[in-house]
Amino acid sequence: MDYREVDSTSEYVCRLEHGADWREEIETFADKRSIDAGFFYGLGAVQDAELMFYDQDRTEYDSMTFDEPLEVAACMGNVSHLDGERFAHTHAVLSRPDGEAIAGHLNRATVWAGELYVRAFDAKLKREHDDATDLDLWNV
Repeated sequence: MDYREVDSTSEYVCRLEHGADWREEIETFADKRSIDAGFFYGLGAVQDAELMFYDQDRTEYDSMTFDEPLEVAACMGNVSHLDGERFAHTHAVLSRPDGEAIAGHLNRATVWAGELYVRAFDAKLKREHDDATDLDLWNV
């Protein structure tokens, strides 16, 4: 396991803009506050969503779109740099009115209502290609 110690610098509570893209809102906020590394939790509701699922055998992402209102039962992720830009690596558990849950990498979603807690770290984390998984992972 590779690791490094990081110190927290700031904590924020945020309300996401109705009609905006969920992940884009996080990345824009990170740009605005110059957050180069951090962690976030969120909840709320979205009007639609695109989730990505990583096929470990093919080492490719598959996309699934949901054009329906969904509750954001849980959302978590981290902020780091990918290809020179801030990137919000976002996972979400979304639920339908009957309680059925769907989950995966949240690529995009239209915010109905969203609240976020963000903890910024005194560090700069970059994602780099990992040969074993064919993913862009933290270089710690």
